[in-house]
Amino acid sequence: MDIIRSVSEMQQRATSARVAGKIISFVPTMGFLHQGHLSLLEAGRKRGDLLVLSIFVNPTQFGQGEDFEDYPRDLQQDSQLAQEAGVDIIFIPEAAEMYPTGYATYIDVEGITDNLCGSSRPGHFRGVCTVVSKLFNIVQPQVAIFGNKDFQQLAVIKRMTLDMNIQVEVLGLPIFRESDGLAMSSRNVYLTPEQRSQALVLSQSLARAKQLVSAGKTDCAAIISQLTNDINKKPDARIDYVQICHQKTLADQDDVDVDSVLLLAVYIGKTRLIDNGFLVIKHD
Repeated sequence: MDIIRSVSEMQQRATSARVAGKIISFVPTMGFLHQGHLSLLEAGRKRGDLLVLSIFVNPTQFGQGEDFEDYPRDLQQDSQLAQEAGVDIIFIPEAAEMYPTGYATYIDVEGITDNLCGSSRPGHFRGVCTVVSKLFNIVQPQVAIFGNKDFQQLAVIKRMTLDMNIQVEVLGLPIFRESDGLAMSSRNVYLTPEQRSQALVLSQSLARAKQLVSAGKTDCAAIISQLTNDINKKPDARIDYVQICHQKTLADQDDVDVDSVLLLAVYIGKTRLIDNGFLVIKHD
């Protein structure tokens, strides 16, 4: 396994691999790997000849007062896990490599970034789209693999890839959960034991919403009201959003249908956690 820090070196390795007819599979991350990331790497190992993992805590997607400086980092542990997962290259650029002096170009995706995280974290997706497009140009993958936990992010990246004619297949894999249902996240490490227990309210809210829909309740406002009441009972919980949206447009819905996705962002103490799930079981 090689560790590359230079943009030019990574581009050279990627170009050589593609000239040799190799399929590059790519998993972009901010590091502090957990089992959810490893499931993406497992899929990437199966899909490509050269598996590239990037680790880059991207400053442009963090807003003022967010946890950029405190975001958990452990390169030694990440490297060990990556090697065990069969990663061929870890690309770990510095911010100055990605955004050199005079850098002035950013990508905005309109429409589907207006709601949810796009509303509560202004500029977030501008930073996400910019760094992902740069990584695609540097790593030159034929397939890139993301997790469905960041549902809106995945939708935005797919839109950007389509609109910008980037020749990469973007795959989204299911949310990887702890045994008690909590969606795996690098930020879970911030939680105290009591907060960790309260954080289960996110996955419990998903289960509760599905129960309500199965019982015939389809009014989105009523479902959201019930979930909001449940979440607010947790002493350390503060809701960012609880919304039911169409899976493709991410516009709010009035009534639940087969395209409805429940999306939640909840602060447990100072830790912002997200989760999501479809409310109707789809049949082929």
